This record gives sequence, C-alpha cells and structure tokens, in this order.
Amino acid sequence: MTAYQAYIVGSHSRSIGVVRMDCADDDAAIESASRLVDNHDVELWQMGRPVVRFEAASKQMFRK
Repeated sequence: MTAYQAYIVGSHSRSIGVVRMDCADDDAAIESASRLVDNHDVELWQMGRPVVRFEAASKQMFRK
C-alpha cells in the first residue's frame, strides 16, 4: 500500500484539512479522493508528487 494525502482546499487555495489514505495505486487513490469533493476543491498528493486536483464548482478533474 502507498500513502496518499487528499487536501481539502478552501478560499485563496489554502488547505483547510487533510485526509490520509493508504491505497494500492494512483487509480484507487483517485477513486477514494473523488468521494471527498463537495463544496471544496480537493488535491491528491503522493508524498511530494501531485497526482490530481478535483474542482468542486465544475466537477472537473485535472491531472497534475
């Protein structure tokens, strides 16, 4: 399992929370992080590597 962090992004692109998760790979982590998107954007990172950003307003996913 690999450690990932999903950062909940508030106004001014500042992190307002973090969810740590262990997932088998990027695809599993992306699936888990996508469930966290509500009124805030979510950025998924694996260590110092950005994986993907979910934008709440547009419901779009952007690979880093």
